[in-house]
Amino acid sequence: MADMRAFRSAVGDWAAGGSGAPARELAPGVRTVVLLEGPSDLAAVEALAARRGRDLAAEGVCVLPMGGAMSVGRYTALLGPAGLGLRLTGLCDERERPFYDRALERARAPRDGFFVCVSDLEDELIRALGTEVVEEIIRAEGELRPWQTFLSQPAQHGRSRERQLRRFLGTRKGRKIRYGRLLAESLDTARVPAPLDGLLAAL
Repeated sequence: MADMRAFRSAVGDWAAGGSGAPARELAPGVRTVVLLEGPSDLAAVEALAARRGRDLAAEGVCVLPMGGAMSVGRYTALLGPAGLGLRLTGLCDERERPFYDRALERARAPRDGFFVCVSDLEDELIRALGTEVVEEIIRAEGELRPWQTFLSQPAQHGRSRERQLRRFLGTRKGRKIRYGRLLAESLDTARVPAPLDGLLAAL
């Protein structure tokens, strides 16, 4: 079984301008790379995969956060047909779909392996769970007071509860990652957001 953590780190170094040799050495045993925007998406995908009894690393799947959607061109070039020749799949936001399409076309990689979130994965998870459930998770995590303080801010007045929750999850370092996992772990297995469900079914 490939060491996916080491491969992920090697690819990140390569994408940042380092040598590609370590990634090439670790690539045998990797059959698919799941490209995600950031670590909160990684947390959600890994949590849901575990709930379904899947060991993605053992299946030859590397789930790889790119550090932002604008890095997709670099990663598809390194990992796709013109690079390591790996199968590429992942999630993208609707507003960024054209950028992903262009990057995949340049890399000569199929575009049908990417699943589209309307706004982002957090939005998909919040809508699937419902705002009351998400607020209960916030309470269970001991963050009721910060949540109430956040809601009292003038900028939040008039916003939908879904938008307020999405914004709250991004207001503190590490919070999106933690809640990405918690929200995925709380999903009803019959109500998994379509992009996330489609991604895991395709792996």
